[in-house]
Amino acid sequence: MLRTIAESYRQAFSGLPRPIWTLASVTLVNRAGTMVLPFLILYLTTERGLPPRQAGSLLAVYGFGSMLGAWLGGWLSDRIGAVRVQGFSLGLSGLAFLILGELESITSIAAALAMLAVFAESFRPANAAALAHLSPPEVRLRAFALRRLAINVGMTLGPAIGGFLAVIDYQWLFRVDGATCLASALLLRLMLWKREGEAEEERATEADGAVVSPWNDRLFLGFLVLTFLLASVFFQIVSTFPLTLREIYGMSEDRIGLVLASNTVLIVLFEMVLTHRLERRPPLKVLALGAFLACLGFALLPLGTTFVFVLGTVVIWTFGEMIAAPTSEGFVASRAAPSARGRFMGLYVMSWSLAFVVAPVAGTFVYSRFGPGPLWLGCGLLGVVLACGFLVLASRHTHTGD
Repeated sequence: MLRTIAESYRQAFSGLPRPIWTLASVTLVNRAGTMVLPFLILYLTTERGLPPRQAGSLLAVYGFGSMLGAWLGGWLSDRIGAVRVQGFSLGLSGLAFLILGELESITSIAAALAMLAVFAESFRPANAAALAHLSPPEVRLRAFALRRLAINVGMTLGPAIGGFLAVIDYQWLFRVDGATCLASALLLRLMLWKREGEAEEERATEADGAVVSPWNDRLFLGFLVLTFLLASVFFQIVSTFPLTLREIYGMSEDRIGLVLASNTVLIVLFEMVLTHRLERRPPLKVLALGAFLACLGFALLPLGTTFVFVLGTVVIWTFGEMIAAPTSEGFVASRAAPSARGRFMGLYVMSWSLAFVVAPVAGTFVYSRFGPGPLWLGCGLLGVVLACGFLVLASRHTHTGD
């Protein structure tokens, strides 16, 4: 039994090119310092004394900036190179985090959050485009899963440490987050900058047959709508989810950090093997299952009262996330022509950024007006809609070859 398990993990990690491991290393360093966003709504309500709806509006400001950053990062990646865009993004984000922690007025915080979002979110489409350029098609899905593994190893440390630092002094969150962004920029510059030219050659020689313009791809646009709805559920994690844990379950910041860390621990342990098992399955059908499980986990939240029950719900929506996230990124990468991957990835990230605008405002409104029960039940019903939507797209993709 142990030998079989060990072999499954060996197969899951084998065959990935060295540049993919380099990108994953850069991502790991960056994400190990991710502390501000998971606790931003608590920082705004606790340290700055803002009501939940006003704090949710400031999160929406970040979402607007992230939409611009996603588009800009994708557009620039197709023109100056995805690796260079990542370097600029990380360096500027590090400086922005350090500045944000020193601001006090609502106006200055809103302006800084908007700028931070533009800098930080331009990294995501550039990183995804670089990953697609540097990975052969047959291992691309696992390459995205490896990047998510790096993200979540870092996120296992970031929120957990951040929760304890927040108890001491919230300012440490901004200092550590900024420092790790700058360290990631330096690591990228030292290890991967020279690969940019080689990536361009690989992109030029890869077989065509993928779609050149995302705006002419109706199936992809339908996919983006469903992605936006799914992301709106996931982004309750940075708004109403911690509020529910604090106000309904009575958890402190350090315990909330441990709950968030349990999500990333599960991803670190199981996602690569799960992705390896699913990589040959029809991606849109896989996404239907992942979306349903993700929403189901959140829908169960009002039914319990204990820390253990919360962990059980996290297990369910985490498995949905592990199924859906690498599959959706791999689908986008395979859908786009090599010369247009930045733009496809930019629109994909923009759908998540738009959700970051809508989800905190809508979630905190429903939470404040109707309570947590209707909010989380609505997430569950949305999961059924999403599963049906992805299955419809899968049927169209199978029958038309679109």
